[in-house]
Amino acid sequence: MSVNDPIGDMLTRIRNAQMRRRDTVSTPASTLRGRVLDVLKTEGFIRGYTEGAGDHGTTTFEIELKYADNAPVIRTIERVSRPGRRVYASVKNIPQVASGLGVSIMSTPKGVMADHEARSQNLGGEVLCRVF
Repeated sequence: MSVNDPIGDMLTRIRNAQMRRRDTVSTPASTLRGRVLDVLKTEGFIRGYTEGAGDHGTTTFEIELKYADNAPVIRTIERVSRPGRRVYASVKNIPQVASGLGVSIMSTPKGVMADHEARSQNLGGEVLCRVF
């Protein structure tokens, strides 16, 4: 199945799995999805992910979701920049999420990173999603 917005698809799979209280969720593997998952793991929103084999010889990521006190750690995960409307931010205009409690995940010229890391490296870029 062809997906026009692979990041949006992955975020929706995570959101739906957490509503069903699943421990893991799988999503097709890609480099960009892997980089976004690296940021989510570094920031403590997921336990981790592993690469595995899917149907018809494709590779997938098995994402281990994280819960605290029987509630999902990720309260809100939403796509900001979409294929129909790209959202870019300069280093001065990088949005803060929940007064610094959340994270904006950005695609910069030096890779995918969290908003606070982009500010410290004085980089702007495309705002992929926000999580808190």
